Amino acid sequence: RFQQVQSMMCDLMEWRSQLLSGTLPKDELKELKQKVTSKIDYGNKVLELDLIVRDEDGNILDPDKTSVISLFHAHEEATNKITERIKEEMSKDQPDYASYSRLSSSPTHSLYVFVRNFVCRIGEDAELFMSLYDPQKSTIISENYLVRWGSRGFPKEIDMLNNLKVVFTDLGNKDLSRDKIYLICQIVRVGTMDLRDSNSKKCTQGLRRPFGVAGTAVS
Repeated sequence: RFQQVQSMMCDLMEWRSQLLSGTLPKDELKELKQKVTSKIDYGNKVLELDLIVRDEDGNILDPDKTSVISLFHAHEEATNKITERIKEEMSKDQPDYASYSRLSSSPTHSLYVFVRNFVCRIGEDAELFMSLYDPQKSTIISENYLVRWGSRGFPKEIDMLNNLKVVFTDLGNKDLSRDKIYLICQIVRVGTMDLRDSNSKKCTQGLRRPFGVAGTAVS
């Protein structure tokens, strides 16, 4: 029973990550929600817990707002579905390590980054673009995280000081199996064409120029 419940929990964790990703189309989202509620109801049956009756969308029926006959039919339908599910599960011949393989294939890996400070003598405002990079394929494998840094050595949004945090999500086993992954920071200077230009009337303002890049291995 422990291995059976463990397998169900692995499925639920994987499906939960897919629901929270917010990338599923509406029809697939509805189908996945039905799978989740069906798995929960089946798990309650395995653990000998109370049967929960739901409507077509998977929402729990309110006994104060639902007639007795409707609740009876819902109980019958739920019982039949669970009975069919038990027969399906019993007919499967899965090895004991199936739950571990499903857990290892679950795309729930994330990387948390906390930017504490940026030390670089630029003299003007800067934009920092942080991303994950695969050096073997010379390609960026994540979205960019943008930090706007002021010329005085503080974030442009001062309320973000000591609160510059980002989580790179949806990293699967394919990403973890890469030989190397680097966290890189591309630095873009925002200001005049030349730092020596002091007369603002004779120079162009707000130009974005590549200034530097930094990187560190994270795997």
